[in-house]
Amino acid sequence: ICINMKISIIVAISKNNVIGKDNQLIWNLPKDMKFFMDTTLNHPVIMGRKNFESIPKKYRPLKNRTNIIITKNNVYKANGCLVVNTIEDSLIKAKEDKTVKEIFVIGGGQIYRKFLEENLVDKMYITHIDETFEGDTFFPEIDYKNWSSNEIINHKKDIKNPHDFRVVIYNKKS
Repeated sequence: ICINMKISIIVAISKNNVIGKDNQLIWNLPKDMKFFMDTTLNHPVIMGRKNFESIPKKYRPLKNRTNIIITKNNVYKANGCLVVNTIEDSLIKAKEDKTVKEIFVIGGGQIYRKFLEENLVDKMYITHIDETFEGDTFFPEIDYKNWSSNEIINHKKDIKNPHDFRVVIYNKKS
């Protein structure tokens, strides 16, 4: 797939690579959620159907973003969203807006895995939560030596954010 824009993953993961349980986020980190919203604003976001359905109704589709849902279900509809059946189609839809420089893959586990397996990811924004959680959805194992890293946020737990976390940007080494 030839594409002249960055494809980025944005995700929050626990120490044991958990990203969710029962189709829900396990943690509540408002500071990280604000980082997610600010970072993806005005960019296309690509997600799987289950991930879309896990977003609270009042927040979907995510505002001021082109929401692209990948599903095997050929008749699936979601108001205000583009629905496609393949990764290739999701990228074609995302590229339709020529002003966009970066596309965000926002989950869930299967979608992250597919984009990484097909070597489509240029950049990852990973929130590393300094805790282990029980879950049923995991972020794929990453060989971090293939990526250069830059920590941009280091947040100690506080009244609103009950876990220590840090946000690291990883760029694929060429």
